[in-house]
Amino acid sequence: MSHPRRVAFRATVISIVLYAPAALAASAEADADPPLLTEVQVTAHRLDVARNGLMPETGTSAYRLSVEDLKNLPLGESTPLNDVLLRAPGVTQDSFGQLHVRGDHANIQYRINDVVIPESIALFGQALNPRFASQISLLTGALPAQYGYRTAGVVDIHTKGSDYDRGGSLNVLAGSQQHREANGEVSGTAGALSYYATGGYLRDELGIENPLPASHALHDHTEQWNGFGYLSYVLASESRLSLMAGASDDGFQIPVVPGRPAAFVPPGGAVPSSAALDAGQREGNRFAILAYENAPSASLHYQLALYDRYTDVHYRPDPSGDLAYTGAAGDIARSNARWGVQADASLKAGDAHTVRAGATYSDETATSRASTTVYPLDAGGLVVWTPLTVADDGRDGARLWGVYLQDEWHPLAPLTLNYGARYDRYDGLAKEDQFSPRVGLVYEFSPAVSLHAGYARYFTPPPTEKIRVESIALFQGTTAAPPSAGNDPVRSERSHYYDAGVLAHVTLAVTLGLDAYYRKVAFLGDEGQFGPAVIFAPFNYADGRAWGVELTSGWRADGSSAYLNVAYGSARGRQIVSGQYNFASDELAAIAAQYIPLDHEQRWTASGGLTHTVRGTTLSLDGLFGSGLRRGYLNADHLPSYLTLNLNARRTVDLPWVGALEASLSLLNLFDRVYELRDGSGVGVGAPQWGARRTIFIGLGHPFGR
Repeated sequence: MSHPRRVAFRATVISIVLYAPAALAASAEADADPPLLTEVQVTAHRLDVARNGLMPETGTSAYRLSVEDLKNLPLGESTPLNDVLLRAPGVTQDSFGQLHVRGDHANIQYRINDVVIPESIALFGQALNPRFASQISLLTGALPAQYGYRTAGVVDIHTKGSDYDRGGSLNVLAGSQQHREANGEVSGTAGALSYYATGGYLRDELGIENPLPASHALHDHTEQWNGFGYLSYVLASESRLSLMAGASDDGFQIPVVPGRPAAFVPPGGAVPSSAALDAGQREGNRFAILAYENAPSASLHYQLALYDRYTDVHYRPDPSGDLAYTGAAGDIARSNARWGVQADASLKAGDAHTVRAGATYSDETATSRASTTVYPLDAGGLVVWTPLTVADDGRDGARLWGVYLQDEWHPLAPLTLNYGARYDRYDGLAKEDQFSPRVGLVYEFSPAVSLHAGYARYFTPPPTEKIRVESIALFQGTTAAPPSAGNDPVRSERSHYYDAGVLAHVTLAVTLGLDAYYRKVAFLGDEGQFGPAVIFAPFNYADGRAWGVELTSGWRADGSSAYLNVAYGSARGRQIVSGQYNFASDELAAIAAQYIPLDHEQRWTASGGLTHTVRGTTLSLDGLFGSGLRRGYLNADHLPSYLTLNLNARRTVDLPWVGALEASLSLLNLFDRVYELRDGSGVGVGAPQWGARRTIFIGLGHPFGR
């Protein structure tokens, strides 16, 4: 069976061809118009191979999961994308579905078929469903010059739309916490046109992590919709026009904690019980991509893509409850509209050089609307029990330009050198730019052992979609007054990144990899939750540094497979230099005087799994370990470590009148481990969050038309 494994340090991208030439010929013979179909599929095959040449990975580390790997995960292809990525080395789990790659807060770039998807505001929902992926790769390290902006990790998703399978599937999943989920997908071809579409619906009573260590959360219902579609039309001139579109719409209740004391109770007044609060949050994300590819010759390939994305989030408070328990009831709505263009080209110049160049441009508008009910304070700082409403609306825009040029050079048979640079300019809250050199090399000592090393200068603009457009002066003299007055704008992060590692195929069945990195940062970007709304706000440390080591291993033999990834990392920051009003004055002074651990630093992470098929049933055991995120004043302490194990069994049976039926049984947190992701303390940390207790799921899937 296939298994997640590190396929790293290769000089060129591995070509993923899902239809072999023999299969193409067989399909052509069965078709009513063999010449046309054969020409279309062979042309598409060449374009897929050429596309891979646009995006080299020289000097990076790439962790890949195929469709079969996804099926072996705890919930199979229904596993949320963030949980999929947790199986990769150096990825840390956090609350609200957040991920941290190599000590970064977020800073993750998503690509579909090599086209960048702008990030969304959403925290809880999954805008991208792994079900539409034929392969998911996580790239880390010193990335080549075409990768800009979000660079802690690049999640590259290749869709199923280009494999020309005809048919589809219907899938249902039911389990604990009243979980109900349904998904459907369909794909096929019609001459030069191929298509793929998927859609799903989910409801559950554990939408956000439980703030209590109980099996069931209170007031935590969620309903989520998502869909994705892909159209590809192959032109006669060895070119292709593709259209991709996706949408998600998710609603969440904000879980409550019984027995909390109210902080603001009017004399003689009554406040609702904390167990009866009724706040909620809705998140949406929509995107569309139109891409044109052309490979006019064996040496030249280029792609031009236009994209548009709209994302929004709306926090609806409990009007009387939020006011009584926090002193502010804010109805907060944020949205961000962004469009852009991306162009990439690759030219093979002789046997030793491949030159690549490209450009990007994006334009975005962020809108913020907030209506907050607060209590005013008198001259002595006492509460005046006559609430007032503060309106704080704003709009901001940002534009981003980038160009890159690089050369992949093979001066010697075992050596590949990729060197280049990019220039980026950000015109938003500030006007900033940077020239960023990159270099990466791979040296193959033998077919079984290869070494890679790289350096990258990174420029990471602030996440405009999350920046709060507000005036802190409006809340002075109220119960929502910020703890301090500083309000410097968020800056672009600038870093020097060094990475080196080795990959060894110890035997035909065993692969081992070791990788180390170091990052030195100016204006280190971070985010925190400030206030009851679960909307994160960015801020900067003046300086930061992160380093770590990762060990990966994989084994496969005789129908069984296993993997184990272990990582150690450290991430520190000093002196908060933007958004200071979110922090108390003594906290700001202490952080200015020393490096402190970042709140999302987790020293040790590990993931592992074992898959074996016996008598037609595939059994998968999967585990995640974390040494605990930071907590306490200045993040000086950390939460206890945890280990969770998950079990999955799946089998395909043929039933009369029905056909193939894929059945699965999943047990998550097999031993019902009680563990805490957050305890509510730390720099920029919000409410406590506990990991999900043991849950059981039963899934059924019915493929058709294949």
